[in-house]
Amino acid sequence: MGMNQFLQSLSDLETIDRAPGYFKFEQHSVAAHSFKVAEVAQFLGDVEENAGHQVNWRLLYEKSLNHDYTERFIGDIKTPVKYATPQLRQMLADVESSLTANFIKNEIPTQFQAAYTRRLGEGKDDTLEGQILSVADKVDLLYESFGEIQKGNPDPVFTEIYRESLTTILKFKQMPCVQYFLAEVLPEMLAADFSDRQKLATLTDNLLKQGDNA
Repeated sequence: MGMNQFLQSLSDLETIDRAPGYFKFEQHSVAAHSFKVAEVAQFLGDVEENAGHQVNWRLLYEKSLNHDYTERFIGDIKTPVKYATPQLRQMLADVESSLTANFIKNEIPTQFQAAYTRRLGEGKDDTLEGQILSVADKVDLLYESFGEIQKGNPDPVFTEIYRESLTTILKFKQMPCVQYFLAEVLPEMLAADFSDRQKLATLTDNLLKQGDNA
């Protein structure tokens, strides 16, 4: 038993589309998302370090690169469906955990199993690295939804995905990296010229005010 199955399965992530079932001007795969989240997490980690926090870079890279590997087993489920109820989210997490454990046991060599149990487990925990991952994941989702809104996609689901992404990011507003994103990056993104700019700017302002009052 070698690492062939794991290495070969990486190509599977290129064929799993993000936000399945909706018309999109630009397709995004799980593989591309994982790379982008790692890049975003890297930047957010830089901000945290500049603020005086110690970042475990190995752990951060492992978490961000592997955070959606388990979608190889169940695919990418629509965001509104995935978070419909806490019970459904937990059931999906249990299925992912079980399938991942079986995969590691049956396909990963014994000497590497502990490492891949760590890498393929739930990365969004209470550690600094886990919190950075939670933010980075939603930052990329925010940009994916913004890209569709900017291109004029009329499906309201992308506005809802934008809303859910920013709302989740605001839950981590105490983090320096989130404060930097809200102050420096988000305004620049919204300064772009597109037809629904004012509508999205109003939605963003309302969400930011709600976050300040939370």
